[in-house]
Amino acid sequence: MTWGWTGGGRGTWTGADAEASLDAMVDRLGVTWVTLAFSALQDTAQSTTIAWRDAPTPTDDEIRTAIRAAHARGLQVCLKPVVNVRNGTWRAHIAFFDEDVPCEPTWAQWFAAYTEFQVHYARIAAEEGVAMVCVGCEMVQSDKREDEWRALVAAVREVYPGLVTYNCDKYQEGNVRWWDAVDVVSSSGYYPVDDWEAQLDRIEAVVRRVGKPFLFLEAGCPSREGSPALPNDWALPGAPSGEAQADWYRAAFAACARRDWVGGFMLWDWPTRLYAEAEAAANDDYCPYGKPAEGVIRDAYAEGVARRAHG
Repeated sequence: MTWGWTGGGRGTWTGADAEASLDAMVDRLGVTWVTLAFSALQDTAQSTTIAWRDAPTPTDDEIRTAIRAAHARGLQVCLKPVVNVRNGTWRAHIAFFDEDVPCEPTWAQWFAAYTEFQVHYARIAAEEGVAMVCVGCEMVQSDKREDEWRALVAAVREVYPGLVTYNCDKYQEGNVRWWDAVDVVSSSGYYPVDDWEAQLDRIEAVVRRVGKPFLFLEAGCPSREGSPALPNDWALPGAPSGEAQADWYRAAFAACARRDWVGGFMLWDWPTRLYAEAEAAANDDYCPYGKPAEGVIRDAYAEGVARRAHG
């Protein structure tokens, strides 16, 4: 599961609620890995400074405490620092001119700030024994900047000895030309309930060509009528429906179980403070806590663990 994003931010990653959330995630789902995901803000899609030292980004102490709490529960950890845009623009639209223009912000300026941001947390990951770091998430407009991304990964590797991945956006798996620079190929698996086979066929060609392990570093569906057809739309209108969410998970897991190259999921997502279980039926967000999808996930994960144990 992904933990720490929803309801997260500075002041929420530690304490009784956070501990109870982690316990419930492990006990009720049987997860073996957790992605600890958090954001830092830049003002606009063309800003070249990232305020990772400021709220809402969790403090270094909070991040270290959460890593240790996950480790204490037997989990492997992926640390995922993500840049977001303060004005609400989706980070996929962060972009600059292909050729530098005087007095205009540049890719070089942005990547310098972004590299400092990523390297800072890579050092923490190294010191805390984190198994994997994710150096970017759904940065569609920047994916084409191959040289800059290769240099960023190299800078991370100077301070961090573990696995490195990049989380490309849905449908973008074939557009990243620098997969050889990372250890694990990963993407956001928000695919329509009836389209999994076609999308997996497409992704498989990329994975076979690259020759790297693959997992979905994000995947999930809101518990809402209509969401299985468009699971990436967190604001899609519709009545709460736990069964709709469960149906999407059944389809996703069934399709992926037939593909031996799908190495796993970091599902989206599990909040730092859980809603009351009695309120689950009225909750239409991604978290499966107390919903029918919880059992679907638990059973699929148990089968996956057993399958790996036997070969």
